[in-house]
Formats: sequence, C-alpha cells, structure tokens
Amino acid sequence: MKKLFLDDIRTVDMVYDPSEIPNFDVVRSYDAFVDYIKKNGLPEYISFDNDLGLDADGVVAPDGYAATKWLVYESGLDLINLQFKVHSANPVAAEQIRGLLNNYQKFLKEK
Repeated sequence: MKKLFLDDIRTVDMVYDPSEIPNFDVVRSYDAFVDYIKKNGLPEYISFDNDLGLDADGVVAPDGYAATKWLVYESGLDLINLQFKVHSANPVAAEQIRGLLNNYQKFLKEK
C-alpha cells in the first residue's frame, strides 16, 4: 500500500509504529504534496498535518487543509477509496480536513 505523510516537523515514527516508516513517503510542504501526487499518483493512504510552518519569506505556508482542498477541488482524482488520518494537533483544522474528505467521499458514493 502506497502511503504519504504530510508534516513539516514530525517524523513517521512520532505518529505511527516505527515498523511503518518504510511504508511512507514523507513530504514537508503543500507544494511538495501536490508535486508528489502529480508525479506518483494518488497514494492509497494519506496522513495529514495541518500547520505546515512558514514559507521562505516568513509567511504562513499553505496548510494541510489547503492540500485537502486541492485534492477535492483541483486534482481531478478519484478519492472514493482514499484512506486517511489527520494527525494534526490543531483540532479545528483537523476537523475541517476530516469533514471535507468524509463529506466528499459520501457525495461520491451517493452519485
């Protein structure tokens, strides 16, 4: 199973059992997330952080919710079978990510 881990600071073993490390590809920013999926296709599983730090100019970087919105509204990918977890420490943003993906998958299944 192809898995993707989006987080600017954490490592896979900070969220999952260390035996899972080889199963994940890690991306550290919104841009790296989009580039990864454009190059490699949609993974079967994505683990989302929300707050992705600052960009090179010291401005708040696009976050995990922005990455989720890109998946749903711009990627054109079939997300109906995407498995995901939100490991963000930001409870409001975590719920936004879960809500958007869960509602979109529900919509796709009802089509």
